Amino acid sequence: MTHNIDQRKRWLALIVLCLGVLMIVLDSTIVNVALPSIAADLGFSETSLVWVVNAYLLTFGGCLLLGGRLGDLYGHRKLFLGGITLFTLASLACGMANSQVLLVCARAVQGLGGAVVSAVSLSLIMNLFTEPGERAKAMGVYGFVCAGGGSIGVLLGGLLTNILSWHWIFLVNLPIGIAVYAMCVALLPAGRGHAHGERLDVAGAATVTASLMLAVYAIVNGNEAGWTSVHTLGMLFAALALLVLFLRIEAHVQHPLMPLALFRLRNVAVANVVGVLWAAAMFAWFFISALYLQRVLGYKPMQVGLAFLPANLIMAFFSLGLSARLVMRFGLRAPLGVGLLLAAIGLALFARAPVNGGFMLDVLPGMTLLGLGAGIAFNPVLLAAMSDVEQSDSGLASGIVNTSFMMGGAVGLAVLASLAAARTSEVELSQGMPAALNSGYHVAFLTGAVFAALAALLGALLLRAGKQNAAHAAPSAHGDAPAANRPHSNDRAVTENL
Repeated sequence: MTHNIDQRKRWLALIVLCLGVLMIVLDSTIVNVALPSIAADLGFSETSLVWVVNAYLLTFGGCLLLGGRLGDLYGHRKLFLGGITLFTLASLACGMANSQVLLVCARAVQGLGGAVVSAVSLSLIMNLFTEPGERAKAMGVYGFVCAGGGSIGVLLGGLLTNILSWHWIFLVNLPIGIAVYAMCVALLPAGRGHAHGERLDVAGAATVTASLMLAVYAIVNGNEAGWTSVHTLGMLFAALALLVLFLRIEAHVQHPLMPLALFRLRNVAVANVVGVLWAAAMFAWFFISALYLQRVLGYKPMQVGLAFLPANLIMAFFSLGLSARLVMRFGLRAPLGVGLLLAAIGLALFARAPVNGGFMLDVLPGMTLLGLGAGIAFNPVLLAAMSDVEQSDSGLASGIVNTSFMMGGAVGLAVLASLAAARTSEVELSQGMPAALNSGYHVAFLTGAVFAALAALLGALLLRAGKQNAAHAAPSAHGDAPAANRPHSNDRAVTENL
């Protein structure tokens, strides 16, 4: 096992693993700043541009659970190296893309590689650090990289797009990927999988991914094809049929990708619904606010990156422990509800931003509230998703809520982008393009605010105090001693292991 390596190599291995994760996190934000440049160069329309983001999100979210399962079967180190290789090669294809089809297909492959890396990196860290204190420190570093990567992504995206071209936001992954691969080979000993004899639920992964892809495709093209057209309704029906098929597969397969019994647990179900709604709002914030800053306010890519910096720094700051301390003090429900409410207010502020808006008055307040809200609510959502499950299922529960985030973001982004495009078309002739675009973005921001507020309400009202098993999840994520010997009388018990 990897935890048998010496102390110095263990921390070097953590740095390498976090560098690989950072590359994946960067890719989720670095693209947003360059979207207008990509659209202008390759001729994307307002709605088709969503696929530059969604192609990545759908394969990423759809393959997270499958990636983790493959790691269990064939070894986490082997899968991590394979994921890094796939992601790096796909980044090269994205950087060299000269057509819409090539870029979108390469982004989908990127998402597959990113899903594998994300799914197995946490397991590798858990094996590297088995002592409670060390594991807590390692998880703090991991959380900081995940949150802080957003701010690096928007800055780096703006810098590369402004100085060179949008192609370099992808090509920058090549040296990082090669370095991570080489250092992982040197630092991480090979290890066998521990689930020998179990079969992969390939059918489940294929059906749920295809279902969501069809649903998003139908939503994205609904304005052009018509919402009641045979094309749109046929796609939605096919997506629903595949979803039903996925549920039937999961109910009968011996080793399901997503055991449905977990959703009988109240906190697991509520946390996943909250995750879908919140992700729909947050991904729309990143995507649509970048378009507002560039297409309405006329910001250059580097200025867009700097505009996102306050929110991303706040999120990174909370990841270093402040959010966990708030949960320890107030439990799960209050921080989750307050955090999502702050995010909803931030989106509502963007929904009133004028065509000639200024940064200090019309951008910074919304960015600050969104950073605060996301920073406060992130830990409570993850803890709630694991608070009712057995220790042996905590990793799976974490994977499920991460999948909900990805899928909620993809579908929500498609819905809000379509609403924005429809509103823009309505007012374009009467008010001109800048005002029309701004009006469309207002609709999207307001809808996102409703999603975030609904998530806050559901979390605050429906989450309950974690059962005894609540404590079991935290050691896997935060590294304390086994929780079975600790009190757990209310939802604050979940955090006693932080």
